Amino acid sequence: MHNFHWSVKGNLKIQGPSSKIWEVISSKSNLELFHPFCDKNPVSKWPGQNSCDTIYYYSGLVLERKFVNWLNNEGYDLFIGKKNGSKSFVSWRIKDFGDHSSLTVSIYPYVYNSGSKLTNFIPFYFFIRPMIQKYINSVMNGLGHYIETGEVVSKNQFGTHSFFSN
Repeated sequence: MHNFHWSVKGNLKIQGPSSKIWEVISSKSNLELFHPFCDKNPVSKWPGQNSCDTIYYYSGLVLERKFVNWLNNEGYDLFIGKKNGSKSFVSWRIKDFGDHSSLTVSIYPYVYNSGSKLTNFIPFYFFIRPMIQKYINSVMNGLGHYIETGEVVSKNQFGTHSFFSN
């Protein structure tokens, strides 16, 4: 599915069934509900495998998501990137533990993440990884907030990000 060396992970734990998470992340234009750097999230095709949507970030960046695997009530896999540009791989997985549930989002960014591990290690771990970790932590905080309160997350609610917000 991808040939990347390293990933950056975000985790969310909630009280209650996994269906609470799936209901939100599988809904049309779902990022508009909980993503603190997303201005809008129009859908070209939804739901299921081969779904496609676009993320318009507050910074002006525009990325497309193409869903390559859709597992009802478990998660999905997708490629994200600029139209006709290089793509990163992202996997969303839900687990149900009875009294609580979790979501793990694994991001495999394409930048400094293929080819020679030796030459890519330092730029990946000291630049790319911290930047993506801050990003995914804000997204997980937003999703948790939305699931707990039902309130749509506001712009930069958990801090700004140099690449994705203004």
